[in-house]
Amino acid sequence: MKKLLVLLLLLAFSNHSYSQDYTPLLDYYNEWNLRFCFASICDTDLYYTNGDTLVDGMNYKVLDGYHYISRGFLLRENIPERKVYLKVILPSGISDYLLYDFSLPVGDSIDMKNPITPFPEDAGYFTVDSIIPRPLVDGNHYRHFYFSPSASNTVSTNNAIWIEGVGSMSIITAPSGDPDINGVGRVACMFKNGESFYSDLDIIDECEPLFILDTSSFEDEKNIVKAITTPSTNVYEIINIADITTIQLYNLSGVILESFENDNRDSISLNLNKYPSGIYILVLKANNNSKQVLKIIVA
Repeated sequence: MKKLLVLLLLLAFSNHSYSQDYTPLLDYYNEWNLRFCFASICDTDLYYTNGDTLVDGMNYKVLDGYHYISRGFLLRENIPERKVYLKVILPSGISDYLLYDFSLPVGDSIDMKNPITPFPEDAGYFTVDSIIPRPLVDGNHYRHFYFSPSASNTVSTNNAIWIEGVGSMSIITAPSGDPDINGVGRVACMFKNGESFYSDLDIIDECEPLFILDTSSFEDEKNIVKAITTPSTNVYEIINIADITTIQLYNLSGVILESFENDNRDSISLNLNKYPSGIYILVLKANNNSKQVLKIIVA
């Protein structure tokens, strides 16, 4: 009887440690590194929260970096409900989305939305197949949510993964995104307040935050090649390319679509409106024959 009582207490404690506590997705400062590879060249997209704002009496984190540089993408978390929302403010209007619901039990489903991503915005319903606690960088266990399209879903075919405290293993605003390093990409590193929270060293050599809080390092690096656009325009300004001789545009199948020569200009404008929605790759060749890849989205 005593052994049975001890066993029940241990089970209760274990269940409490995994099911009662909740680690919020958003901290003071958050940084995600999305790793992707194309033609044996791998690179990392960076996105992060950069400041706070108040809208209609509610506090939001401003999502920045990657293709969120318009600062019109705002994240809000309801911690008691374990839900994360996105407000998108564009010239065309304002939209609100439920991105994550970490209160879902196994067997429940959620209507997934992927705003301003290469995935379907209305991705249909996904069902929670399993929730498995797994250790992250600090050694503590965090819930990993594994989803598959519900039987009624005629839009999506891929599975999706969320991690408590991290979000989607794909783009942060793509809860149903396919976390494929050879496609749109997969989260390799995630930092909270400059400290490593999640890392996947199978797809990246090391995880180091690009930005350090409360220092002059909390600024964009200068003189690195960037693709800048206003959301939904599909016109990209490629800047800091004085050392780049050739820019080639590929689709994810590896087909070259266009090639652009650069004659010592520091920037070039690319209008991609003629291409279907999706992810595209820019391969930039420098004077010293080195290559760099940039991932861009056509909405």
